[in-house]
Amino acid sequence: MTITEDRPTVQDATPAIDVRRRLLDQDWKKLLRSGGILALGQVFIALSGMPVTFDRRLLVDPILSLGYLSLIWLPLVVSHWVGREQVLAGMTAYAKGGRDMLAGAITGAVGNAGLTFLVVGITHFDIRDPLVNWSPQLLGILEFEESVWLGAFIWPAIGAATGAVAGALHWAGRRITRTTVIMLLTVFGAAVLESVITDLSQGFHIEAVSDWLYGPKSGLSYTAAIVVAAVAVAALAGLRALRAFSARGSNAIRKQSAGPAAGTGVDQPLWGRIPTQRLVGVVLTLAAIVVLPLFLGRLTNELLANVGLFILLALGLNIIVGLAGILDLGYVAFFAVGGYSVAVLTSPGSPRFAPEIPWFGALFVAMLLAGLAGLFIGAPVIRMRGDYLAVVTLGFGEIIRILLLSDWLSGTFNGAQGITNIPGVEVFGLATVRGFEPRSVLYLVLVFCAIAVYVSWRLENSRIGRAWMAIREDESVAEAMGVDTVSAKLMAFVTGAVLGSFSGAILSAKVGSVFPHSFAIIVSIVILVVVIFGGMGNIPGVIAGAVVLIGVLGGPNQPGLLQEFAEYKILIYGALLVWMMLQRSEGLIPSVRRARELHIDEMNQDAWLRAQAEADDANGEESRSEAGQP
Repeated sequence: MTITEDRPTVQDATPAIDVRRRLLDQDWKKLLRSGGILALGQVFIALSGMPVTFDRRLLVDPILSLGYLSLIWLPLVVSHWVGREQVLAGMTAYAKGGRDMLAGAITGAVGNAGLTFLVVGITHFDIRDPLVNWSPQLLGILEFEESVWLGAFIWPAIGAATGAVAGALHWAGRRITRTTVIMLLTVFGAAVLESVITDLSQGFHIEAVSDWLYGPKSGLSYTAAIVVAAVAVAALAGLRALRAFSARGSNAIRKQSAGPAAGTGVDQPLWGRIPTQRLVGVVLTLAAIVVLPLFLGRLTNELLANVGLFILLALGLNIIVGLAGILDLGYVAFFAVGGYSVAVLTSPGSPRFAPEIPWFGALFVAMLLAGLAGLFIGAPVIRMRGDYLAVVTLGFGEIIRILLLSDWLSGTFNGAQGITNIPGVEVFGLATVRGFEPRSVLYLVLVFCAIAVYVSWRLENSRIGRAWMAIREDESVAEAMGVDTVSAKLMAFVTGAVLGSFSGAILSAKVGSVFPHSFAIIVSIVILVVVIFGGMGNIPGVIAGAVVLIGVLGGPNQPGLLQEFAEYKILIYGALLVWMMLQRSEGLIPSVRRARELHIDEMNQDAWLRAQAEADDANGEESRSEAGQP
């Protein structure tokens, strides 16, 4: 049977599974092209120095380090991508099998041949002058500290094995694939969070747990890695069972409410009251946020405080970019306004005048100045859209930084030397928050994060929030429907500026000094990456994006859990941004409305195909009835 015979209809947009294809029925051009791209990627990763730098970080002691993982993950991803087939309504969906495993194995082997080229090249040629990472250290990692021939032959074999595993995931089905990915991510997360888990175990006086989990150097032990993977699988199975149980309970309640007992005022069980579930989740999360810092060490609390500062910035930018759809690349200007306003008003070392007012009084002034800065930046660009708007806001952000550096304003802001000796935060005479007390700084940041989350949530569901989202979808249509687009966009700038000033004010008191280089344009770019990666327009997504990116990789000038990524984090930010735009443009935890906006063309196409299929079926039935066929 050929592909064109017995083609299934698109009734209900469900493609039918055709016969299995032969093992050698491959798209060889696609496999070789994908393998060649993979080889270039592997060579780039190796020559960038990642394997050598990351090899110091053990994940599973002693068999897997972060350096070797940097050479293994890409063949898995590319080989799995090779086996993906986009099946739209009306297309034939072929059954998965050994063909996909062979395709993955070929792609992985061809891609890892690039590492074989490196092993042979480093052995026989010395070109360290242009390529500084063309080194014996890299050769030692590629040959597993054994022999050149072992390294030359084993990497294609590793690529074939990982590619076959990636291809087998298509065969295994979506549930097993998802379980495998969650299991691997849980093991990786447990290894990355070693310092946090060690801090918690010491705080709760259960050091035996961290001693059992982690080896004498670092990284999970064999047994611990297996147990963590098993716990992840069991937890996922339990979560699925709980969801099924909740669904059955909700269906029973709906049937009961539709029956004779409807309106009797009988209380619904817990699983039937979804708002109650959310309320319980919020209460438990808040309790954990309040209690856990008491049991964490200084380094972890410092890390979380930095994450909280970026959450504040991301929530402010989310209003401008995520809700109103205004691409602002100069958001760091509001961050600088908040930091320098508090520094000038509270520090005794302020150059021109030093009123030394309390921090909360200075914060109020900083909010007013940030709001005025939002109007100053927003008013000239209010009629611009798209790339023009992005370039102009980028210019305004740089103007603020250059003004802080200029000799013209050095009498007020002290130029490149900045303002130092900024006091801590006096909390109504009850306590003082200082930078050398990370726990108190973290609690202060959490309070302002809670305020920002509440304000963002209320605005999102308000009249002005709906106006912002209408402007984001189509500004011309929103204006035609009576939305005052000028006032709404200015309100977005002002609100985002005020939330950004919170972070700048806390930073100045936390560090005790402010300098112009702390407000470089790269800060705006990183915050934008956080918002896009987490999910524009969605508060939980923005928070998750800040926790993942800033907590693990670190900010522009702040370390993360993986300090080995310090010199590569900008590269990783760019790669993540490209991947998100191509594969998941709605973000890690997307807003439902935003996801529908981004995929409206696909939804319309599927609806058109369903209508065409229904029309074809109707015409076929009519023709058979006219011919007298059953």
